[in-house]
Amino acid sequence: MFFDLQGEENMSQIVGILYAAVKENSQRLKTITKGMEQEEVDYKGPNNNGNSTAQLIRHIIFVDLNWVYRIRGEQLPKSYNDKFGPMLDQDNNLPMVKGYSLETLLSEYDAVLMMLNETCTLLTDDDLDEIVTFGLENEKQSTIRWGLWHMADHNRYHQAHINQLRKWYDLSTKKLC
Repeated sequence: MFFDLQGEENMSQIVGILYAAVKENSQRLKTITKGMEQEEVDYKGPNNNGNSTAQLIRHIIFVDLNWVYRIRGEQLPKSYNDKFGPMLDQDNNLPMVKGYSLETLLSEYDAVLMMLNETCTLLTDDDLDEIVTFGLENEKQSTIRWGLWHMADHNRYHQAHINQLRKWYDLSTKKLC
């Protein structure tokens, strides 16, 4: 199998490569979650105190959605904040997400990726130098270039958690048999 990060034809070169990294990781997310039943999507680890795959995917969606709007220079619409937020609950944990099918979560993520694609087609490589603010209280700054890289990196980071959850879930179901 051959891998490469080729930019999108309708994007400037560096923007396209960064977008391709986000897109590749979204495809990998689908691969590593393939075949998950609802019980596994909602599984929170051996002590039932971790983040479930559903929580992690919803978190990725919300983070990426915030970045799309940040890159556009727009405020995240309240309807998206109400649907996918908050970033953290009152205890500084990922909000509870339960009962959402994997197909629904991945479909919601696909919609965010389509928004990112549309946004990236409007960017030039020079736009990547623009500074945006982020963080729970907009206390941090980065370039748009870093933001796109972070989207890919953040997705991949939580994929490691999902892989661990899958291993634990597999072990827990084998013990029950």
